[in-house]
Amino acid sequence: MQTINLGIVAHVDAGKTSLTERLLYATGVIDRLGSVDAGTTQTDNGEIERRRGITIRSAVASFTVRDRRVNLLDTPGHSDFVAEVERALGVLDAAVLVLSAVEGVQPHSRRIMRILRSLRLPTLVFVNKIDRVGARADELVPDVRRLLTPAVVPLGTVRAPGTPEATYRPHHPGYDHNAAHRLAEALAEHDDELLAALVDDLPPDADRIDEALRTQVAAGQVHPLLFGSALSGTGVPELLDAIATVLPASPPAEPDPRARVFAIERDPSGERVAYLRAYGGQFRARERVTAYRRGPDGRTTATRGRITRLDVVGATTAPAAPTALTAGHIARVAGLTGVRLGDQLGSPAGLDGRSYFPAPTLEAVVRPREVSRTLALHAALVDIADTDPFLRTRVAPDGGTSVLLYGDVQREVLTATLLETYGIEAEFGPGLLMHVERPAGTGTAVEIIGHGFFGTVGFRVEPGTGVDYRREVELGSLPLSFHTAIEEATRAALDQGCHGWPVTDIRITLTHSGYWSPITTAGHFRDLAPYVLMQALAGAGTRVFEPYRRFEAEVPAGRLGPVTSYLSQLGARVDGTDDVAAGWRITGVLPARLERQAQRHLPDLSSGEGLWSSGPGGDRPVSGEPPRRPRTDGNPFDRAAYLRFLAQPQNRPRAVRDAASPRGTADAPRKG
Repeated sequence: MQTINLGIVAHVDAGKTSLTERLLYATGVIDRLGSVDAGTTQTDNGEIERRRGITIRSAVASFTVRDRRVNLLDTPGHSDFVAEVERALGVLDAAVLVLSAVEGVQPHSRRIMRILRSLRLPTLVFVNKIDRVGARADELVPDVRRLLTPAVVPLGTVRAPGTPEATYRPHHPGYDHNAAHRLAEALAEHDDELLAALVDDLPPDADRIDEALRTQVAAGQVHPLLFGSALSGTGVPELLDAIATVLPASPPAEPDPRARVFAIERDPSGERVAYLRAYGGQFRARERVTAYRRGPDGRTTATRGRITRLDVVGATTAPAAPTALTAGHIARVAGLTGVRLGDQLGSPAGLDGRSYFPAPTLEAVVRPREVSRTLALHAALVDIADTDPFLRTRVAPDGGTSVLLYGDVQREVLTATLLETYGIEAEFGPGLLMHVERPAGTGTAVEIIGHGFFGTVGFRVEPGTGVDYRREVELGSLPLSFHTAIEEATRAALDQGCHGWPVTDIRITLTHSGYWSPITTAGHFRDLAPYVLMQALAGAGTRVFEPYRRFEAEVPAGRLGPVTSYLSQLGARVDGTDDVAAGWRITGVLPARLERQAQRHLPDLSSGEGLWSSGPGGDRPVSGEPPRRPRTDGNPFDRAAYLRFLAQPQNRPRAVRDAASPRGTADAPRKG
């Protein structure tokens, strides 16, 4: 039996969870339809999801249609949870993008479709809610072509849209000559044989059209468009037929074992469970496996673990049912306590660590209402971060912990999760827009062993790409564990530059090293390296950069002038204006801190018809006095004051204090 891993993606409230429920009902997996409003759906099984009526975590369900096993991933639609969508995209064979016939093409739908097209992922477009008041059908097709993709191919028409009697009628090229001709015209752009037949005015062959449709869908060149209603069920049989016949199945198995972790959850007993999608080989329970991880610095690390339990999604419980995870299938796996999202088991092949969506840019401080729960709060956030790689945390001595967020909905969900799962009442402070720092020049610093230190460390810092760590000293000048301690501590110290913001695009060169044996330990270097790095960074100086957003605004024909004038006054840079069917498309970039203001004013400036979408726009240097990142206690970060603080003997790192003790004056041999 063929297998296909299919994702359901959409803007929030387009009805994708209801559609998932209808597909499971239509294929006999469930005998009763659940309701999002009532919190009784199969895939929204978390208490918070049921209460709020939104999908927060990707969920997997399985059904059979014809000769195919379909593993269906229902993903979140709210933009605050794009990290969940991103992980799902990495393991899909195809996708169904759900639109609302009432709201039409919405901003998050455009963002998702842009990613799907860049990946050339085979995608069906399903327009839901055709039976709702205000639903559009034929009128919506031009919007889909204009805002999502021009390569959309309608496979049917709708009768009585916007009424309870709305029905979907599919096109049948075999006996509908007009439908066959329209499909052939849409497919001829990528098919010379069909193009030649149209030029010669020959009747299109139905089998040839079906073959061309499957080929071009598999290549991501065209996207079939269907209509229907998840609530009434109209159009769902045709969608199932397209899933079974138009979309490609999982590719052939790779020769070597490989599987990717795309979701992590805890079962009711609290045990950590990972979801894997396999690409080759076999994985079995009680088997020891290697997990590979690509870090932000591009380095790949490996850890070992043992699978204690493995349940293949969709497998039967019969005694003869397969117990191994094989290529194309998905399994729930327990026992891999150290595994994280994005890890690959068996092989690092294809582990590129790329990100399709921008990282969150809002930092908020969270504190427990009971001070005694400070450590428990931090442990809970670290645990949650295992299920969300975008959830970065940092802790300060005053007990505050900061996290990176996408928006208010994610903050509310985190608050509820901390309370209901971990029993911690937490309070979030206001969000702060994240900036970054880059070295402005070259700086050096060195601390020599014997001058109040148990080790020697010297650094040169200068502009670079990413975080580039190098050594000018011989690798044998220190034990390998000492080199590892220096590099790890140095990378961690880059969380705060001269103004408190994370430092990037920097080259760090270890220029001096030395130690006393057997007195010096790796811990001494972990304390000393950040101290020296901060001095070198202060000597180089840094520039602060703020995030920008690249935007598209579509406005009616008569509103181009007022909108562009306002955007320019706001501080945006307008790169171009294009004449489109509905009016004008304005493109440009603006500071991320101003985007919400622009979005709030766009409806008034465009007579309520403006459409705004945006994506990452890089960053730009901050003009004037650069902002300083507040510490978790709310006070601004002061690098110079911190260096003065460290310079006082009683406040120096442990490596410095230890070296000032009588033991530090021992006549121990010096190396390096």
